[in-house]
Amino acid sequence: MQVFTNAAFATMTAESTGYGLIEDGSLVVDGDRIIWIGQAADLPADYVDADFTDLGGRLVTPGLVDCHTHLVYGGDRAREFEMRLEGAGYEEIARAGGGIVSSVKNTREASEEELFDSAIRRADTLLNEGVTTLEIKSGYGLDIETELKMLRVARRIAEERPVTVVTSWLAAHALPPEYKDNRAGYLREVVLEGMSRAHAEGLIDAVDGFCEGIAFSVEEMRLVFDHAKSLGLPVKLHAEQLSDLHGAVLAAEYDALSADHLEWLGQDGVDAMAKSGTVAVLLPGAFYTLRETVYPPVQALRDAGVAIALATDANPGTSPLTSILLTMNMGATIFRLTPVECLTAVTRNAAKALGFADRGTLAVGQRADLAIYDIQHPAELTYRIGFNPLHARVLGGELV
Repeated sequence: MQVFTNAAFATMTAESTGYGLIEDGSLVVDGDRIIWIGQAADLPADYVDADFTDLGGRLVTPGLVDCHTHLVYGGDRAREFEMRLEGAGYEEIARAGGGIVSSVKNTREASEEELFDSAIRRADTLLNEGVTTLEIKSGYGLDIETELKMLRVARRIAEERPVTVVTSWLAAHALPPEYKDNRAGYLREVVLEGMSRAHAEGLIDAVDGFCEGIAFSVEEMRLVFDHAKSLGLPVKLHAEQLSDLHGAVLAAEYDALSADHLEWLGQDGVDAMAKSGTVAVLLPGAFYTLRETVYPPVQALRDAGVAIALATDANPGTSPLTSILLTMNMGATIFRLTPVECLTAVTRNAAKALGFADRGTLAVGQRADLAIYDIQHPAELTYRIGFNPLHARVLGGELV
């Protein structure tokens, strides 16, 4: 049994006001669970013989959750960054053989060890800011063996580092060159067959797709989602990033965990997500990198009671961002979320976007994943730019 004391705890519970801040607090952990939290002065006598850790007046939040990343990939796309600055658009680059397809070539050519060596460095930057749960997608293989290779690397990160890794099957990310005239064949032979193999090998926790004019249609994604549901896998969707194909409506129809991007989301999508409980995952890194001008309908999402999460979308092309803290700042400065909404977006709501009910808040019964910061108030996490105040993390009750 462990008591963390002399700290301010931002509980982030749905029932609390704002951050749910407990000043001069204590938190008791037994195994990997929180069994008591409150004012230090009210600590029950039952716990006086436990091991105490004095946190020196620091701020404690739930461990942060990055619920949308593409951390495993080969190569980089710095030249495409230049091309965009020279005037080329995202769709123009993609149709010219760049974009996702260029990452596919590099990822296919990289060994599993090479992919791991590069991905672990990106993961470490996120962990060093307070992330304790991390989602990683496939999607840069676009053939079964490379997709499986990516997922094995993602699983290995959780074996090598103190972090929970959730994996998503994203073979429906783009159409590879060898299938450019055979969309149905790609969906059948790679997306669906590969999903079954990955599931049988225990490599995936959810299924994702890119529903867009340069990717897959609503009808095609319906086939993917039907197969995912037949395997008992939850779904999520990249939707309404570049146009409104009503992908969020489809996602909600399948009770998707989340719909992500959502710059072009219409009111029908907002209403459908509110009804299904699907989380809106906003990705300011991609918005910023692509210099988008159409903003996600934040106020409509608020008004409808849709939970809003934020994530890095860490990827080589459209969001080369590996800072969850900068993501929070961007969520505030670009999307006009409040600091409370930003911290909620990378704790409670991000956990919900991954299907977790046992983390993202500091409450009795919750998993003891904590981030401990050398700051006085939680608003500092959103306010500062390029400053990392992390003191330590606690994963499953263990100080790391």
